[in-house]
Amino acid sequence: MNDLSFYIHIPYCIKRCGYCDFNTYTPSELREGASLEVVSGDYIDAVLREIDLAAQSGPGSVPTIFFGGGTPSLLKPQDLGRVITAIKERWEVTANCEITLEANPDSVDAQKLREFIEAGFNRVSFGMQSAVPHVLKVLDRTHQPENVARAVQGARDAGFESVSVDLIYGTPGESLDDWQLSVETALNLSVDHISAYALIVESGTKLASSIKRGEISMPDDDLMADMYLLIDERAESAGMQWYELSNWAKPGHESRHNIAYWENANWWGAGPGAHSHIDGVRWSNIKHPNAYKSSLLEGKSIVLQKEILTQSQLQDEAIMLSIRMRKGIALERLTPAQIARIQGYCASGHLDKAQWDLGALQLTAEGRLIADRIVRELVV
Repeated sequence: MNDLSFYIHIPYCIKRCGYCDFNTYTPSELREGASLEVVSGDYIDAVLREIDLAAQSGPGSVPTIFFGGGTPSLLKPQDLGRVITAIKERWEVTANCEITLEANPDSVDAQKLREFIEAGFNRVSFGMQSAVPHVLKVLDRTHQPENVARAVQGARDAGFESVSVDLIYGTPGESLDDWQLSVETALNLSVDHISAYALIVESGTKLASSIKRGEISMPDDDLMADMYLLIDERAESAGMQWYELSNWAKPGHESRHNIAYWENANWWGAGPGAHSHIDGVRWSNIKHPNAYKSSLLEGKSIVLQKEILTQSQLQDEAIMLSIRMRKGIALERLTPAQIARIQGYCASGHLDKAQWDLGALQLTAEGRLIADRIVRELVV
């Protein structure tokens, strides 16, 4: 095995956002009346046991480590640092290893951000989502818009090499003007990277229930398209180039960890519900934190399901993932039949004609709006 990236899942949140369907839990959901300290007290010890299991897969170098959640920034920097240290002790960590922390703006202050730097982090991604109070309210976000700027400046002062913010567009009740304000606010921050995701309403969430009852309604597809084109144009004008369908970055600040996913590289996901992929074998862990911890401490398997990918699956996934990237897909990787099915998208403006002539399938901004449709043409 060569490179092996690590994803470390921290499954705790103080409050569950109304749109969230991630594998996260509030302290009271895990134990009635319990504090975060009580429910997470032995969690890092369990993660370290999984790191020991990962070490059995053999030597290699680690180019990226990503702590996601949940809200990783709720835990003590020193505890997360124990995981970074354990990885460094078992693998060769590259000199420029990207070590990312996902953070809620309200969960950090200047001192805590400095402690995260001391623990080994060099990149932070703040969950901004929106700069508009009524949009944040629909999303059930707990932070105030002005706290994002404070957190970003605190990260800069602490010494983070790269700072990112996440945005969500298409929230019920969000207008194009609302979205424009959020985009412009994000671009005016001292950040190097912006992710912008269309809101997906997951069944079983609080937001889905509100929509089902008719209390709120989703924006139409035309508005969602306008929102995407707006951020693409504004980000490019501000010197942030799109490198993946939902991500824009200044040169040298692309998320190398997420690129590893899109290139179907090897990664180990540690934590409840985390997914891993090594050399065509994919598996996921059991989801509940308590079951995860007890299984590891008792020496039991934590694998929920495992799949060995066929060559056909690997080829289809390579197309589905590569098409999202700016570099696109080399036409030589496609069959004549596949090329014939999609060539018309050059004339319609959904594929970049200049890149096509150079031998690459690259989506235009309009093409990114229908990326799924083009994928279906390729993997029939």
